[in-house]
Amino acid sequence: MLTHELEPGRPFTELSLKKLKDQVIVITGASSGIGLVTARMAASKGAKVVLAARNEHALKQVTEELRQKGHEAIWVRADVGHEEDVNRIADTAIKEFGRFDTWVNNAGVSIFGHATDVSIEDMKKMFDTNFWGVVYGTRAAVRHFKERGVPGALINVGSLFGDRGTVLQSTYASAKFALHGWTENIRMELEKEKAPVSVTLIHPGRIDTPYNEHARSYLNKQPAHRGMVYPPEAAAEAILYAAEHSKRDIYVGGQAKLFAVLGRLAPRLTDKLVERTLYATQHDERSRNPEKDQSALYHAGYGLHERGKNKGWIRNGSFYVKAVKHPVLSSVAAAGLGTLALAAVKRKS
Repeated sequence: MLTHELEPGRPFTELSLKKLKDQVIVITGASSGIGLVTARMAASKGAKVVLAARNEHALKQVTEELRQKGHEAIWVRADVGHEEDVNRIADTAIKEFGRFDTWVNNAGVSIFGHATDVSIEDMKKMFDTNFWGVVYGTRAAVRHFKERGVPGALINVGSLFGDRGTVLQSTYASAKFALHGWTENIRMELEKEKAPVSVTLIHPGRIDTPYNEHARSYLNKQPAHRGMVYPPEAAAEAILYAAEHSKRDIYVGGQAKLFAVLGRLAPRLTDKLVERTLYATQHDERSRNPEKDQSALYHAGYGLHERGKNKGWIRNGSFYVKAVKHPVLSSVAAAGLGTLALAAVKRKS
């Protein structure tokens, strides 16, 4: 295994990562939603992209689309719930491009239903994708970065429900809790051994993707986001920022950050708020046939759609992500707002 030497005086936590235009980026779950938007955005910035998902038809179309625009892209049909498929993604990237610089564990699927109604079979299948897929991807990425001895980025896409539990998506939340825990643990171990790996956990709020349409549902109503919803571009922006900058956590939307903080500081109040609001805001009035073969839990869902059919207030972006990317400007703006507020108070006095 090659060793990794840091620049003199540079703390380990500040790994120097390549610019996107010089990177090869692996993205799982790349046939729709956040993964699709991230792939298109990364390619537009000059990165070579390796697209992985179960939907071969969608992968072929996206890859051809990117190539026609002059971008370098390849696809790998893979089910991340199978370790051999994940290893094949890594092997294909190395065979085609000689390496990869960023690995994005994005693939995921949800289940809607009361905790005691969801079958154990469905729970295990979801964990195969949402948790074990991340474990397999992490191991493949870390192995490659250590062998090369060159800093690389591992980016795991979690959820606001990985920071705080919810109702009707108990299995999904549990899998994301496990993903968050895995990410924290592997980050500390890698940092302790000074491995050349930047580990970032993305905490998305509610994102406008086909997530709900792909979900396995035990409800008679169609799962949907109602309330504040963020565009997938905001999540993609956070992911690609982490590909260039060594960040521990990035929250997509103040909604996700508030949910996490409130859950820690006022757990019983948060319980009551969740019980009061999240039953009604996780579905709309469309009827839904709750048959598992209509979901993307056991087979590929429809691809090539960046957005879903949600009924919420869909934002144009995330100010929280912008603040992470531009901390100095954000501090200046906050100070300016504080000065204006103080001046207003003085005038009233």
